Amino acid sequence: MQEHKRNAQTMTTQDRINAIKSEVTAAGNEWRRRLPWLRHNDAIGSAILLLSLSGMVASGWLYLAGAMAWWLCIPVTAFFASLTHELEHDLIHRMYFRGNALAHNLMMGLVWLARPSTINPWIRRNLHLNHHKHSGTATDIEERAITNGESWGPLRLLMVGDNIMSLILRVLRLRDRELRRRLMLRGFASYFPLGWLNWGSWYAFVGFHLIDGAARIAGTPIAWSVGTMSAFGVIDAVVVVLVAPNVLRTFCLHFVSSNMHYYGDVEDGNVLQQTQVLNPWWLLPAQLFCFNFGSTHGIHHFVVKEPFYIRQLTAARAHKVMREMGVRFNDLGTFRRANRYGVDERASRESVEPGANTANA
Repeated sequence: MQEHKRNAQTMTTQDRINAIKSEVTAAGNEWRRRLPWLRHNDAIGSAILLLSLSGMVASGWLYLAGAMAWWLCIPVTAFFASLTHELEHDLIHRMYFRGNALAHNLMMGLVWLARPSTINPWIRRNLHLNHHKHSGTATDIEERAITNGESWGPLRLLMVGDNIMSLILRVLRLRDRELRRRLMLRGFASYFPLGWLNWGSWYAFVGFHLIDGAARIAGTPIAWSVGTMSAFGVIDAVVVVLVAPNVLRTFCLHFVSSNMHYYGDVEDGNVLQQTQVLNPWWLLPAQLFCFNFGSTHGIHHFVVKEPFYIRQLTAARAHKVMREMGVRFNDLGTFRRANRYGVDERASRESVEPGANTANA
């Protein structure tokens, strides 16, 4: 490591990338030697999936039984759902049941059911693999879809937590009417059928309670029919046990992900410029619902085939070499630069120079 630090200033970009890959790979292999059971990816992935689904079902059942408050059920379920997101991400890279199509696709289906707010994971696979090929460029549709590169304001804040609203607002900005039509149809097809049910329930829930609350505040409460109240009793329950947890999870994940990735002025294929390590203390609540994504996802860009739980184990060692090789840490200027990489000269000087001591890993 000292050799890396001493030579980083004169190393080529590719040499620095290779140094990070080598160190991260070695750290993962060391953990597998230390704990041989870590080599059993399929079993570990299946166990995490079982734990996640069991946790979601248990918290939902406790809420429906009156033993857990809604304000506790939502974050508990969101945490377990965040594990299924990490599983889906690993599945997209075929880290579990690579040689067993039935088991692989069953896992893909189950993690989608746990997170019905998302697009079809089989469709997402192509978008995500393209994200790795061209991260931070105009063709990186996946990151653009979660607001990476947008200026911060009320609209971006809304789009971060609402996938359908993000799709609609982005499509409406297009000038070509035929292109708008095609992209809207493609987008809605990607969310069929689970996304339709999820976001339809969410909009019905929000709309009903806004109207009902406004009427009560105005002193003219609405006498809803028995059928309407019965229907919204079911919708309210579904929102608490599944929909709202995924809205919370989505907001946290997209807020962290869209700001730890760079967009717009990165060199295509230069992994050093694609991400930063974003782990300030005040992001801990958000990190809880996206499984420490801001701290560990950048590692994945260098070594793609490591499961998410291995990245948690190798993070300290990975962060050390990443810092020495010039990966930025907690470059908060990204919020005012709309995620551009090189506009802020001070951030470039302090965070990009190899060996810069910019933040605690």
